[in-house]
Amino acid sequence: MKVLVIGSGGREHALCWKLKQSPLVTQLFCTPGNAGIAQIAECLSGDALQIAQEIGADFVVVGPEVPLAEGIVDKLQSVGISAFGPNQAAAQLEASKIFCKEILQKYNIPTAQAAWFEDGESAREYLSTQDDGPIVLKADGLAAGKGVVVAANRREALSAVDELFAMTTEASTPRLLIEECLTGDEVSLIALTDGETIVPLVPCQDHKRVGEGDTGPNTGGMGCYSPVPAFTDEMLQQAIETILKPTVAGMRADGITYRGALYAGLMLTPQGPKVLEYNCRFGDPETQVILPRLESDLLPLLMACAEGASTPLSEVACEWTNQAAVCVVLSAGGYPASDYRKGDAISGLEKAEETGALVFHAGTRLENNGHENEIVSSGGRVLGVTALGEDFLLARENCYRGVDCIEFEGAYFRRDIGWRCL
Repeated sequence: MKVLVIGSGGREHALCWKLKQSPLVTQLFCTPGNAGIAQIAECLSGDALQIAQEIGADFVVVGPEVPLAEGIVDKLQSVGISAFGPNQAAAQLEASKIFCKEILQKYNIPTAQAAWFEDGESAREYLSTQDDGPIVLKADGLAAGKGVVVAANRREALSAVDELFAMTTEASTPRLLIEECLTGDEVSLIALTDGETIVPLVPCQDHKRVGEGDTGPNTGGMGCYSPVPAFTDEMLQQAIETILKPTVAGMRADGITYRGALYAGLMLTPQGPKVLEYNCRFGDPETQVILPRLESDLLPLLMACAEGASTPLSEVACEWTNQAAVCVVLSAGGYPASDYRKGDAISGLEKAEETGALVFHAGTRLENNGHENEIVSSGGRVLGVTALGEDFLLARENCYRGVDCIEFEGAYFRRDIGWRCL
């Protein structure tokens, strides 16, 4: 089969790495890809739909949220190409936080209490009636992980209103969601679904703050680990029964069949797991610890989720290793600010892999230095180093052994990934 992966980050590198192992894949393509993906797949630039048609793709795997929200799956299906990912209607679950909250409230799915507004004045009036404690504000649309403010008090919340409304100015109706601040451990639970059957993947925990001890501004993710000791099997079953199943069934009742990856960001509260948000794709860097633990062939699982699949998802094998996995993200100097460093040569990649670690490229590209092509940084999150181990401590030790082999100017990473397990 000719398989095309859409995307250019660490998530897509991990998807390509796993798909490359499938005996069903005869040719693997990626658009636009990165320097790491180019080592295992043919990277092509241009319009994804046009590329899929030109190469005669048998199956397309969509990585990022933006093309899903723009309806790439619908477009591929319209020209007879099977694809993994929700259609545009279903992708609203991530593209609109208010649409998501409406679904959660309508079907009594555990989540934070919330209200939403279409102008700053009404939002500020609402905030003036709330307790002077932590409160969460979210821009309605996609904001690359930066559209959420956890305000410590009313003053911080009021100052964030205009900033968040500005992030939604491209929407036809800018809107702001304000919700109670839930407390507890956060867990990422990603499941595959064909609209009826739900296959949960192994849970993991991400570190979103840039600073050690989970301090500083939010990022796209500085590291991740799996499994999560705080998320017990009992909690997992509770989340499946009270969150994942009602969400898929509720959307189906509303005339929307959800197919693809359903990523629930959960808060483990004293009352049980509650939904913080939904994403409509694999997480990044969550994918970098989930797929190395998957012993089964990934492609049949993804194909079974697509519309018109010949094999039901319920009949496809999904088996896991008992080993733990840890991923540490190496970021560019200055990240997560927008003026981070770019174009720095990266060394030590082969040495890192010789330790047994997996190096997933996120923001990298090839550049000719006049003598040969070298790999340089091109994004805020540059690399994700993942390692397995018989337990968490060994996986963490193996991971940092690989991380310490890699060098580039301004490189930054956290030394405390998985600190809750310690």
